[in-house]
Amino acid sequence: MTLYLKNATFLDWQSLEIKRTHLAVEEGSQNGITLPTTLPSEDTMAREDRVIDCAGKLVTKSFGCGHHHIYSTLARGMPAPPKIPANFTEILQYVWWHIDKRLDLEMIEASALASAIYCAKSGVTFVVDHHASPMAIKASLSVIAQAFDRVGIAHLLCYEISDRDGEGPREEGLAETDNFLAAGNQGHVGLHASFTVGDELLKKAVALAKKHDSGLHVHVAEDRADQEDALAKYGLRVVERFERAGALELKKSIFAHCIHLTDREKLLLRESGVWVVQNVESNQNNNVGVAGYTLLTDNVMLGTDGMHCDMLRSAKAAFLVGQSTEGIGFDGIYRRFRNVHRYAQAFDFRGDGDNNIVILDYDSPTEVTSDNFLGHFVYGIDARQVETVICRGRVIVENHRVTTVDENEVLTFASEMGKKLWGKM
Repeated sequence: MTLYLKNATFLDWQSLEIKRTHLAVEEGSQNGITLPTTLPSEDTMAREDRVIDCAGKLVTKSFGCGHHHIYSTLARGMPAPPKIPANFTEILQYVWWHIDKRLDLEMIEASALASAIYCAKSGVTFVVDHHASPMAIKASLSVIAQAFDRVGIAHLLCYEISDRDGEGPREEGLAETDNFLAAGNQGHVGLHASFTVGDELLKKAVALAKKHDSGLHVHVAEDRADQEDALAKYGLRVVERFERAGALELKKSIFAHCIHLTDREKLLLRESGVWVVQNVESNQNNNVGVAGYTLLTDNVMLGTDGMHCDMLRSAKAAFLVGQSTEGIGFDGIYRRFRNVHRYAQAFDFRGDGDNNIVILDYDSPTEVTSDNFLGHFVYGIDARQVETVICRGRVIVENHRVTTVDENEVLTFASEMGKKLWGKM
């Protein structure tokens, strides 16, 4: 099937060149787009071909999220924790670990479906997720993958393996990861963080990643407690510990947060080529601090850490903080926003091709040009202007509504699962 986008104002996401043109979008993971000078006549089109008039609309590549937690979806509006957390480790203990232990596969499915809808309607078509459900590990990654596939979102998944719940969940997490990757699914070997991962588990995780030609996806120095634990137990800082274990040799690895690093640790990451994900709103919410990422150079992308599904919002927040932490400019934050695509391309991950497109009904009071687009990106464009979204050449959002699933049905299901979860809390 070919989807023709007629009369588009097309922005090349890499060069920022703007053209008034038509686009021909081919369906399928291996296909892309062309820019024909004319459209075929109706009588020469195939029956399944379509034309969308994009006159007055800004058309560009859709967006990606470098670090997400779909398991937090049902937390919105949840009851207060049994104790008000006083620090980051208590936030984990009384909020997130309180939730993840009570998830079952049905709740995970609802979380993934609802989150996929929110991603799609925000223009996000490629999601790197980091999942946790210690009492419902087996088949959890497949449930998430199937839910994202139903909505039409491409994905790169992992399960957050940890020692914090004992040997049983740890071994289940390793088995779930092994089985998921062995079945041909793309993903990572997920770990929670250094302070909940012992040496035996770290060794097994690195070996498993090498077995499947993958990488680790792990929280790194999100809070000072992570560094304090590593120094006390191993006499090393977190990145030094991961280097000793061979984790920095895994170029597909994603290290999330990286707030409390020394310059030496940053240089180790820079020289290794692994990728870092900045999640500034989550860091502010958890009061763990903010950081500058200048020494990490180009291998920094943006995520949400499960706070929401809106990557345009994440980019704006990272820009505002980054002005004071590292003097970042429009071009720097846009590059981080788009680095998730470069990451996917570097390792041939499926689902983030050129035929992932967003059509924006951008109601700007001023002209948009190649020279001033970055100012519009930071101060103007937002998720409410996402009108139509195409993933792998298939329309998954049209006129602000998801086309692949019944939104009301999914959100009713999610509401029921939210009540079930809260009842168990």
